[in-house]
Amino acid sequence: MEAASASVWLVIPTFNEAENLEAIVEAARTQLPPSRRILIVDDSSPDGTGQIGDRLAAESNDLEVLHRPEKEGLGPAYLAGFRRALEGGAEVVMQMDADFSHDPADLPRLLAAAKHADLVVGSRYVTGGGVTEWGPLRRFISRGGGTYAQFVLWVKVRDLTGGFKCWHREALEAIDFEAVDSKGYAFQIEMTYRALRAGYKVDEVPIVFRDRRVGNSKMSRAIVAEAIWRVPILRLRARKRR
Repeated sequence: MEAASASVWLVIPTFNEAENLEAIVEAARTQLPPSRRILIVDDSSPDGTGQIGDRLAAESNDLEVLHRPEKEGLGPAYLAGFRRALEGGAEVVMQMDADFSHDPADLPRLLAAAKHADLVVGSRYVTGGGVTEWGPLRRFISRGGGTYAQFVLWVKVRDLTGGFKCWHREALEAIDFEAVDSKGYAFQIEMTYRALRAGYKVDEVPIVFRDRRVGNSKMSRAIVAEAIWRVPILRLRARKRR
């Protein structure tokens, strides 16, 4: 399959996901339509994730790897992947984590929901959704962060920090990537908010989020802090553009 013929692209950012990569690619592949392209965006993982991706890409024509020279954060990695997908002719761009926190079996449900929405969010916090294997502190941070962003930004989306998404091309193209400057999980909030502000329809479908199977979490205090201070800035900028 040539890249230009793939209408559905799945972008998976990676950093030190050597233990997960091959399994997540194979699991996602079985859930996506034949007209697909899987894009691994690797930030020069020292554990060899990028090299594993290259091997998998050499073995199959529905996969490619975008190598980035350094680790800059989740936001820049996703933006690089989105640019490549749009350049490659994607009509639909999906995104998910590499560590099985997002269940590949949910990909068809997000894709089906995209028939009636411009952006679909796999949501932990709507009826039928949830999280497993998290302690009370992690649950509080996640749920509290989403509620805080909802309140400050005045939006109805329940899972603003969720990273399991399905975008229509037009919604992504309407966002000025150069103006998006969130690095960590605030990136997820910012992108969804920008889509809403641009007038696009955002729907949520319930998912169950599971803790990673192997490897280490990328969550840090700095990532949480960025989300706290950046959300009010998003709101202020929106007011100035009125």
